[in-house]
Amino acid sequence: MCGIVGAVSTRNIVPILVQGLQRLEYRGYDSCGVAVHAMAPAGGLRRVRGIARVADLAAQCEQEHLQGSTGIAHTRWATHGAPALANAHPHASWGPGAPQADERAPRLSLVHNGIIENHEALHAELAARGYAFDSQTDTEVIVHLIDSLYEGDLLAAVQAAVRRLRGSYSIAVLHRDEPQRLVGARQGSPLVLGVGADGKENFLASDAMALAGVTDQIVYLEEGDVVDVQLGKYWICDGAGRAAQRPVRTVQAMSGAAELGPYRHYMQKEIFEQPRAVGDTLEGVAAVMPELFEAAAQHAPGDGAYPTFARVRQVLILACGTSYYAGSVAKYWLEAIAGIPCQVEIASEYRYRSSVPDADTLVVTISQSGETADTLAALRHAQGLGMRHTLTVCNVATSAMVRECKLAFLTRAGVEIGVASTKAFTTQLVGLFLLTLSLARARGRLTDEQESEHLKALRHLPVALQAVLALEPQIIGWAEQFAAKEHALFLGRGLHYPIAQEGALKLKEITYIHAEAYAAGELKHGPLALVTSAMPVVVVAPNDALLEKLKSNMQEVRARGGVLYALADADSRIESSEGLHVIRMPGHYGLLSPILHVVPLQLLAYHTAVARGTDVDKPRNLAKSVTVE
Repeated sequence: MCGIVGAVSTRNIVPILVQGLQRLEYRGYDSCGVAVHAMAPAGGLRRVRGIARVADLAAQCEQEHLQGSTGIAHTRWATHGAPALANAHPHASWGPGAPQADERAPRLSLVHNGIIENHEALHAELAARGYAFDSQTDTEVIVHLIDSLYEGDLLAAVQAAVRRLRGSYSIAVLHRDEPQRLVGARQGSPLVLGVGADGKENFLASDAMALAGVTDQIVYLEEGDVVDVQLGKYWICDGAGRAAQRPVRTVQAMSGAAELGPYRHYMQKEIFEQPRAVGDTLEGVAAVMPELFEAAAQHAPGDGAYPTFARVRQVLILACGTSYYAGSVAKYWLEAIAGIPCQVEIASEYRYRSSVPDADTLVVTISQSGETADTLAALRHAQGLGMRHTLTVCNVATSAMVRECKLAFLTRAGVEIGVASTKAFTTQLVGLFLLTLSLARARGRLTDEQESEHLKALRHLPVALQAVLALEPQIIGWAEQFAAKEHALFLGRGLHYPIAQEGALKLKEITYIHAEAYAAGELKHGPLALVTSAMPVVVVAPNDALLEKLKSNMQEVRARGGVLYALADADSRIESSEGLHVIRMPGHYGLLSPILHVVPLQLLAYHTAVARGTDVDKPRNLAKSVTVE
């Protein structure tokens, strides 16, 4: 979602700020801006904002000859207030009762990620003190609040201000009277410090990726930290105001500016990267052992995965969106193979209800970015209830999720730029299947022969995925028919029901077609009323124990004039006929079948979106990394 970049240097840092925003823009945004301590002869704080792309912001900065050695930049994904210039960051304060006509005269400039829950009370208080508000955002109260508390020391003003904020935030602040000084703070939203290689400059960012190519020396700020960044030096204070030491880590952050190659969109590229991503995730898996699940940095020596897996009595999976559907598939695996009860919770709901904690629960979080705010909050809630056994399946080794969980399985999907997740989902499923096998082995429910068979199937996945991707021309034919529709229904049974849900989500995300998914047995309990010839019905139809039941559900659709689109295994005996379109999948792949069946649904959504002319990689209203509740 929103991105922050800041810098204190002796050189003009506007190109660095803009480049940092470009590395983060794949996450989704609707406005952007830059503010700097302008170099002589202009002087003062100057800002440039826009509601177009970062490339347009760069051109605007060049046109206005914006230069400065200290500055902040931001990409905004709208929460409070519509995407409009007045709501774009950086925000500024001119002081109480001051005219705001001169853009070069503000006293403070600030960027913010997160949501301030008590902004209405602060807004009323500051307005009564003479502060004028230009925007609809919750952010503007922060910049005015800091100004109201400023007495010559920006660090002290920020520390005093954040004590009054409720909610989540990462902020970076400049003051007109303190050039070459930048103050940042974080609570519930990520912020990192980048230490310049030559000791003459330092940086702030919401993600280390924004600083790729600038510095690889990264300090991950902790909850409540406030950081004072100056030329060649910095100080960190914890939430109590005490000096704090945080380790400097060498992070080889990958740039988001990946090459498209022969592909039209990043989503298409990432769909076709799945055989490699799955292969990379499986690399080195010679035997399924709990040691695959690496200890996080703070994990106690000797308290490894094996004793944890042998001890736990149930699994609680916390996730959002696509990751939630990965967890829903894993529930079937965990209960069928490992024989361990599993509960899957939507992270944004879990923390707000009364639940019954069990200290012998393994809490599993799933997140591509490892910074998903709802999932992090749910994890902390579970920990607060006394559930100390935690594990994450995550794609980013340096993320908050990895740092806060005791154990981690790191997928190797690589950078995923398209907002609609594809290769992150399939590699999450691989990680969750390995977790299932590890738990089964630790609990004595997996023989050597069974383990060998499962590993053999896993290793063959990249080849099987290539065979599925070869179906793309047939799926394009389906997409041409779907492009004219406004509604669609997806059906699945058993462990393929979450795959139907994921297929419906993909279609919604990038085509803007209303799509719903149901367990096929639920058709007659209400959804069948929706079925007409105008609503295509997609059926995930593997040749498993539920196939005959599924065929009966398909007949229910056909009897009401519905048109079926079935993804059927080669030996499922489902034939194309009037009102029934069939694409033949490879032979049935057993428990790993969901990993294969989701790929044609990804391709269907992609090609339907292309046919409808939507912005595939940056769908409206969505962001890649959801860092606010």
